[in-house]
Amino acid sequence: MADAGAALRGSHGLERHHLLTADFGTPDLHRLDVYRRCGGYRSLEKALKEMAPEEVHAEVKASGLRGRGGAGFPTGTKWGFVPKDVPGPRYVVVNADESEPGTSKDRYLMENSPHLVLEGACIAAYAVGAHQAWIYIRGEYDRPHRLLTDAIGELRTEGILGPKPFGKDYPLDIQMYRGHGAYICGEETALLESLEGKRAQPRSRPPFPAVKGAWGRPTLLNNVETLANLAWIIEHGGAEYARFGRERSRGTRLLSVSGNVERPGVYEIELGVSFRHVIMELAGGPPPGRRVKVFWPGGSSAQVLPEPMLDLSTDLDEIARAGSMAGSGGVIVMDDAHCVVKAAHRLLRFYAHESCGKCTPCRTGGDWAVRTYERILSAEGSAVDLEILDRIQESVQYGRCLCALGDSAGQVIASTMQHFRDEYEEHALRNECSAEVPRRLDRTPRTEPHPQQKGAS
Repeated sequence: MADAGAALRGSHGLERHHLLTADFGTPDLHRLDVYRRCGGYRSLEKALKEMAPEEVHAEVKASGLRGRGGAGFPTGTKWGFVPKDVPGPRYVVVNADESEPGTSKDRYLMENSPHLVLEGACIAAYAVGAHQAWIYIRGEYDRPHRLLTDAIGELRTEGILGPKPFGKDYPLDIQMYRGHGAYICGEETALLESLEGKRAQPRSRPPFPAVKGAWGRPTLLNNVETLANLAWIIEHGGAEYARFGRERSRGTRLLSVSGNVERPGVYEIELGVSFRHVIMELAGGPPPGRRVKVFWPGGSSAQVLPEPMLDLSTDLDEIARAGSMAGSGGVIVMDDAHCVVKAAHRLLRFYAHESCGKCTPCRTGGDWAVRTYERILSAEGSAVDLEILDRIQESVQYGRCLCALGDSAGQVIASTMQHFRDEYEEHALRNECSAEVPRRLDRTPRTEPHPQQKGAS
């Protein structure tokens, strides 16, 4: 694990402070022997041998760690919802169904250090009284699935998974489960339905998964990145982790930066740095001659923000106060050579296609939105179509659906119309598009960095 002293505190992203990625780049880090030479499983051994489950839980609460999967809910508080006095099994489920457009940080973790994720899952299982963990992984993630499967095999061979890990009479096991390529499975209750072999559709709540989750048993669901933080927290202490970041946004997080930037990649930042630092400095900004027009701060589900908001902090609460969300950490950048209305249309096609169909507002609203965008972009729009889009976004948001997919579709419409109403009116009322410029023909082969590269922060 990373040495706490190697990170510079209070730097807000301007110095190196890698916690999750400190050992990335070590040859064969995915192998158990290499991971252990870097300090791997020291935290799990410490938790099992020296700490009671309540003490592990207390350190996570003290760290201020919040979920890295989208909602940003305090992790220690979520663990506290799992009942301790219910007889029978409890489960830990790792949400590795990373299908949010613009997000690839979990894949980056699983491909570089699968054991970091597995160690976190084991620590969480011990803390909430579970003996069985499941990793629900996106079906298209072939390499991460293979690496995790091999890593689990190594743990079983070494006895770290089994009846007595590190000599502790506390059986632990982890199983893999591949998803079926449905975006809806990123929602925790739809994920549980799929894990049980049913059609992936969200459940009504309450009861919540912590009380009645997988197979009707108490279940803790955490995101890959959330669990990957646990080894560092247990080794160095929750208070030490809380020294990074801001008051209610502690620690570091991984951001997947994509779109119109010179250096797309995955960057570990201390929470609190500005999006200008992330986009313009770490990711190199847009291509020469172009400027940032709009960015999504937390994957395609997040409300868009225009260029004047680049100085917004990555603090989770500040993003919420600005009218968007930190989401899954996917920072998507679009420059001034592109049309916001066309981008919104492409996203609405995605959400309409991925709707599970259970909730009427989402099922019908998405389809109506797509058809309305098609009229507008085919030079057949009118002021009536702008009114229709206004009504659709109001109809699918604000808790009218069982999950957030409807809200996500509505937020695409609402936020793009809020900040770029002139472009919508230009399309619908004048059948024009002055926003998008012709692409320059360039027959020179492009050599771009792999989207999973680690940037230096």
